[in-house]
Amino acid sequence: MFTHDDYPMEVTGVQVPAGSIAEGESPAHAVVREVGEETGLAARIVRSLGVESYDMWPAKPEVHERHFFQLELVDSDVQVRWKCGENDASDGGQPVSWTCWWMKLSDAHVLCAGFGARLGSIGIDGDL
Repeated sequence: MFTHDDYPMEVTGVQVPAGSIAEGESPAHAVVREVGEETGLAARIVRSLGVESYDMWPAKPEVHERHFFQLELVDSDVQVRWKCGENDASDGGQPVSWTCWWMKLSDAHVLCAGFGARLGSIGIDGDL
């Protein structure tokens, strides 16, 4: 999970790594790339959890197709909380930073913008 350091949580919410799929890139490759870019962690896919549509209104007049995956870390020796960010935002905007941390699945109802839509299909209790 992460929250933005320079914007209030009331605006950005609690998020998970996500992003656009590049031209010619598979959703599976994109999720592994985005996790690495946004958290600094290497992960591999356990399984696909499905696809959902999410209406971004009123933030944007768009409907996003979201692919959900269950992942596992390549290296399990990670911090409980750490800082990450992007110096070169894909939209050309200013650098952004955020704080990442782990969350119990039972607390994942706080995820913003439908990011928790497929968590029920994991079927286990534990940490994200």
